[in-house]
Amino acid sequence: MKNLVTGLLLALTTLSLAACNTVHGAGEDVEDAGEAVQDAADQ
Repeated sequence: MKNLVTGLLLALTTLSLAACNTVHGAGEDVEDAGEAVQDAADQ
């Protein structure tokens, strides 16, 4: 089960980074994800 979760997380990370054409775009994606987690934690 842990291997499955790790594999899915790795695949998701790879796909999200592949969608970014620049390092700047990747930084924005990471920032957006962090803000989403922070907003969810605030609720």
